[in-house]
Amino acid sequence: MKQALLYDNKDKNHVQCHACSWHCNISPGKTGACGVRKNIDGELYSLVYGKPVSVQVDPIEKKPFYHFLPRSPVLSIGTIGCNFQCQFCQNWGISQKPKKIAKNKSSDLEKIIDHNESWSPERIVKHCKERNIPIIAYTYNEPAVFFRYAYDTARLAYKNGIKNVYVSNGFESKDAIEKIAPYLDAINIDLKSFSNNFYKKLCKAKIEPVKRNIKDIINNHKNVWLEITTLLIPGENDSEQEIKNIAQFIANIDKNIPWHISRFYPAYKMKDKPATDQKTIEKAYQIGRKAGLNFIYPGNISHKIAKNTLCPNCNEIVVNRTGYDIDVKIEKNTCPNCGFVIPGIWQNFTF
Repeated sequence: MKQALLYDNKDKNHVQCHACSWHCNISPGKTGACGVRKNIDGELYSLVYGKPVSVQVDPIEKKPFYHFLPRSPVLSIGTIGCNFQCQFCQNWGISQKPKKIAKNKSSDLEKIIDHNESWSPERIVKHCKERNIPIIAYTYNEPAVFFRYAYDTARLAYKNGIKNVYVSNGFESKDAIEKIAPYLDAINIDLKSFSNNFYKKLCKAKIEPVKRNIKDIINNHKNVWLEITTLLIPGENDSEQEIKNIAQFIANIDKNIPWHISRFYPAYKMKDKPATDQKTIEKAYQIGRKAGLNFIYPGNISHKIAKNTLCPNCNEIVVNRTGYDIDVKIEKNTCPNCGFVIPGIWQNFTF
């Protein structure tokens, strides 16, 4: 447990949290929407600081990032808790755990969290340096809910030449984005739908802060590489018009933003839904191309060609992907066939 960042003290020992766009007003002894930032005697504390529920090494492509240091190993960390309640969450066992514990009055959340192994920012960075792991990913659950832990780790990693990436629902507050941005190298944001009704019904959330943050990162934080992921769920966000709206929104911001369109598999409270038809993913791919997007990547399907990165100028394959076997043909950030600059971070610098 450690005192949180990004909050204000209010009257009668109340606090207002500013880590995400809920800006929760929290009374003494209570937590915010995430379930893991708690008001203790008029001060806000992170219950999960230094207590990740998962620490493991992944390929960067799994996050997914396709234009950020391909083939690199990444140390992935995440805690329990989330500021969303997505009915289709793949990691619901950790993201929704505080809410489940809260329903059981005999359970003590802090004691349960304390059983997790301790990983201080110093230990994480040392672990990466000893094993030549060049990237830390804040993932599995929403990084905003363990903001101080992510911030302290990212700042220390930055000082030691280690890259930092977020895998996020995009609901951070403006203050949180501003504070983490100097130490953040990339972010993959879930744009789950283009409908506020979808966000309200299936995520217990709102879309506007997500759209705002996507625009803000592109316009004001050019040191942060951005990719976007959309999980297409049958009957919920997979209509042709919905897909067009998402694709056009991204294209209007920057046609070079990589867009990952992923196949849904039944999970959590949506086990009655069928998996997304592969034809729907292929349709979304074509819609994205018509909208002018240069880099579209189907996920969770066996469509080999579409996973490759093609040069927008000459259509040459510049990154060939077969599973996690990655062949990068880009030379000095350009297509080897025509010299066209391929947007992304292919070495340890940006352009």
